[in-house]
Amino acid sequence: MSTEDLAAAVDGLPLVDHHVHGALAGEVDRPALELMLTESDRPVPAWMTQFDSQLGFAIRRWCAPLLGLTAHADAADYVARREELGAEEVTRRLLAASGIGHYLVETGYKGDEILSPDGMASASGVPADEVVRLEAVLEDLARSGVGAAELPSRFPEVLAQRTVDAVGLKSIVAYRYGFDFDPQRPSEAEVVAAAGNWLRSGSTRVDDPVLLRFLLWSGVDRGLPLQLHAGYGDPDVELHRCDPLLLTRFIKLVEPSGVDLMLLHCYPFHRNAGYLAQVFPHVYFDVGLGVNYSGVRSDAVVAESLELAPFAKILFSSDAWGPPELHYLGALLWRRGMRKALSEWVEAGEWSEPDAFRVARMIGQDNARRVYRLDQQ
Repeated sequence: MSTEDLAAAVDGLPLVDHHVHGALAGEVDRPALELMLTESDRPVPAWMTQFDSQLGFAIRRWCAPLLGLTAHADAADYVARREELGAEEVTRRLLAASGIGHYLVETGYKGDEILSPDGMASASGVPADEVVRLEAVLEDLARSGVGAAELPSRFPEVLAQRTVDAVGLKSIVAYRYGFDFDPQRPSEAEVVAAAGNWLRSGSTRVDDPVLLRFLLWSGVDRGLPLQLHAGYGDPDVELHRCDPLLLTRFIKLVEPSGVDLMLLHCYPFHRNAGYLAQVFPHVYFDVGLGVNYSGVRSDAVVAESLELAPFAKILFSSDAWGPPELHYLGALLWRRGMRKALSEWVEAGEWSEPDAFRVARMIGQDNARRVYRLDQQ
């Protein structure tokens, strides 16, 4: 296998996107689109555009030709062409071009605005399974009128029902509190007291640290792989409290259960995540979100993800939500980063070509298929 063959093999991998959200279900105008090209939840200032960013430049370079425009097309022309084709056709083209072979779709964020797992399967022509967000299940249960005293026993029952066909769970404790929480399982009395305070407040958002700990341990009890957003995200996170190293004591407490912990995205703490994946057998990680937003510099992020962790502990994800450009670029930029890193090591005589492709296949699909038991469906 030559380095050209290696590149072709990496490009041809049917990736498993182990953490992704649905593509947009409807049309959006330019202001709405630009808000989806950043992790900020603030309005885009009138004196700038999100197309002037690494992600914006990557869209104009790589997505424009798929919509029938020249590479580096003007942003206004790109948006006009997007509107001309319509959301359904744009999604079809970009998902098909991604080469993703299986989506694990997390459904807990603005699910009415994006395609469901079934919708993603229909639009892409490949399988899509669900990952269930713990916080969303509890918030739905609260809206049903559950009482504080019955919540500790009722939630595990509801979670089991909600996840009959799911392949994994997800927690956004990083957003709602941070990783510097007490890692111990809370007592039933603590949960009842915290639930009472929360339900009386009328809040629809669970952010009490006791309840968040209860959700995490309920997820561990459920036994499915548990995804944890780590690092970079929207302004709801306090980034210094989202370093996965802060999870070390929780990781140690979970280890006897045999449940796998999946650290998502991790940028700029991806080297810390690599350390955790090296020393704990049940910890895995990816660099998904950081790849799209670092654009042409994503090559470095991908290469850095290969530094410390065993290759059987690294996965691919795009963390795309909304614009299908993110689904497409997540795959394209990851493939490019892998091609560049692996080819350099092969050409230097450090790695063999078969080993390089084997590692790309492990990270791109095999590890996810093993952890989420996709071949047992």
